[in-house]
Amino acid sequence: MGELTDLLLRANAGDEAARQQLFASAYDELRLMARARLREGGRNTLLDTTVLVHESFLRFVQAGRLQANDRGHFFAYAASVMRSVIVDFARRRQAQRRGGDAAHVTLDTDLASSLAAQEDEVIGVHEALAQLESVDPRLARIVEMRFFAGMGETEIGEALGVTQRTVRRDWERARLLLSAVLRP
Repeated sequence: MGELTDLLLRANAGDEAARQQLFASAYDELRLMARARLREGGRNTLLDTTVLVHESFLRFVQAGRLQANDRGHFFAYAASVMRSVIVDFARRRQAQRRGGDAAHVTLDTDLASSLAAQEDEVIGVHEALAQLESVDPRLARIVEMRFFAGMGETEIGEALGVTQRTVRRDWERARLLLSAVLRP
């Protein structure tokens, strides 16, 4: 049994020290996941790797008991948490941009529209993913791990207990279904 799996089991049993040590042990890999996700498309220029990892850790802590039993499940759970952090950040940015009580000012720059388009894309994918999850939960998990956490086929296969070929085939199915939902 690996160190990470041992820490997960101890954290599941309620050992707070193990939970803290789990974060320290997985920190570098979580940063790699976050960096890959953010580099992949620059979805949010204001959300960086460190912020994404630390926000994810805060959600781990707030969630209480972890449901992951091994390394693969932990990183699949991390992908799900990173997704929620990214989506929540995009929603907050959109709400701030709408201004609430602030005076509205019209901007005629390309930068403002490109930022809005990126955040709209993240939220659109999130909503489409919710529809996909009602049709096939495994397809939704694969998209979540690939799109929101930047995981590769091997990592996804290990996390879900399926072969790389199954991941590749499911990824293609998911892409086709999502493209049909996301078309304007």
